[in-house]
Amino acid sequence: MGTMWFNFNMMPIAFKTIALIGRYNTAEIAESLLGLASLLRQRSCHVLIEKETATNIGKNEFDTADYAEIGARANLAVVLGGDGSMLSAARNLAQYGVPLVGVNQGRLGFMTDIAFSHMRETIELLISGKYTIGERTMLETRVLRGEKELFCTQALNDVVVNKGGTGRMIEFLVHIDGQFVYDLRADGIIVATPTGSTAYALSSNGPILQPNVPGFALVPVCPHTLSNRPIAVSDRCVIEITIKHRAAGARLHFDGQPHSELAADDKVIVRRAAHSIRFVHPPGYSYYAMLREKLHWSEM
Repeated sequence: MGTMWFNFNMMPIAFKTIALIGRYNTAEIAESLLGLASLLRQRSCHVLIEKETATNIGKNEFDTADYAEIGARANLAVVLGGDGSMLSAARNLAQYGVPLVGVNQGRLGFMTDIAFSHMRETIELLISGKYTIGERTMLETRVLRGEKELFCTQALNDVVVNKGGTGRMIEFLVHIDGQFVYDLRADGIIVATPTGSTAYALSSNGPILQPNVPGFALVPVCPHTLSNRPIAVSDRCVIEITIKHRAAGARLHFDGQPHSELAADDKVIVRRAAHSIRFVHPPGYSYYAMLREKLHWSEM
């Protein structure tokens, strides 16, 4: 299922309980976050501040909540930070169906739609019911060593198998739905969602996938054979990456987060996750306008 768009301008929907989540491990957002919290309370919204965010910004008068409590109580989560903060919030909240909207306090910000300079007026539009919402596919990744499952997680952007700290290429086998695709020697391989197609995969010459495309991109990173090109596959596929014995030092990453070293014969199984995440967009949002701005298209 790809991105779905709804226009709620005609629907009497309001966000009664709103969670605020700040950039990880920084107190710099304290003033703007607490200012937003006060505005929301003035508009009769109940405010929850994510537990670690509350610790980072210091003592305040608003209720705190962990992700499970936010999942149970919040109608919307506002993330102040960059794309990394949105990725973290998405992984934690997807299972609860809480929609996200991002205020860009990072750099590029492909997922954070609201400019910090327009935060207050844009949030007021959202809570008055003026917004659209899109659904974004996520990945589920399992690591198997023999019959034992070592690890299972979700990712919104991508799953990456790469050479880690070694200076040598790694070698691995790729199967899709049980069918052999190739034996690849490369610095790594990226499995990207449409959301993640504008992240690491883009810098590795992968395709940009519109958010409602029901597919994934498989993007080799610096392949030994230049004819190994990125391919797009259905998001109903199961992708299996098997580490070969000459691939000492291979490592798994998800959404840019390093996880673990991979050994010979380890299998990385990637498929569409059971849960997706919903992004709330302010009035006037355009995916193509976002690409033009972030990638500097159409500039003289």
